[in-house]
Amino acid sequence: MLQRPLSYLQKITIWLLIATSLALHAAAGLDFDRLQKSLVQRWGQTPVRLFSDWQTLINEARNVTETDKLKRINDFFNRRIQFGDDQTIWNAPDYWATPLETIGKGAGDCEDFAIIKYFSLKELGVAKEKLRLTYVKAKIGGASSNISQAHMVLTYYSSADAEPLVLDNLLNDIRPASRRPDLTPVFSFNSDGIFTGASAQPSGPVDKLSRWKDLISKMKAEGYEAD
Repeated sequence: MLQRPLSYLQKITIWLLIATSLALHAAAGLDFDRLQKSLVQRWGQTPVRLFSDWQTLINEARNVTETDKLKRINDFFNRRIQFGDDQTIWNAPDYWATPLETIGKGAGDCEDFAIIKYFSLKELGVAKEKLRLTYVKAKIGGASSNISQAHMVLTYYSSADAEPLVLDNLLNDIRPASRRPDLTPVFSFNSDGIFTGASAQPSGPVDKLSRWKDLISKMKAEGYEAD
């Protein structure tokens, strides 16, 4: 049976529907179905509740302000992930867990908290240029203490020359760096490279960090399109 050719208006409507569908697919970001299959295959059903709550958090926080995104992500993981050292969790002296591994274990050390917050905020549309995983020396017991240890936090820069905000698993509130005198920055990095000092431009490629390369490789194997 012969069909009438589509009118100009019908063609435009179809193309708009296709474009909208593609845009919604792109906005969805993570393939949560594939990630959940990887999660269950490795850890069973136990961590699925936490995974589902993470998915709900991501879906509900996509259109809120960046300030609210920072607070929601920081609060969620500080409340829901138990702190532990790598030796206890992974039987290894130093292990960088993927977000899925941290959810699977329900536990992580400071690097794992910073990593899962970093990739969650990227998924919410926060530009990676605004986010850095920052190694610091943390004074134990406060700024006047003489005892310090290596620590990692996630820092957020609203602009290239802005004072960073510190997302820390040790504190629930997000504070500007000037209100964290107990932390002394050593260096920072993100997907774009490694940063030293106060420079807004990376001083070297992030591939120099072998643990980062291993982390990205593991994430891609899980089904996470990481960079």
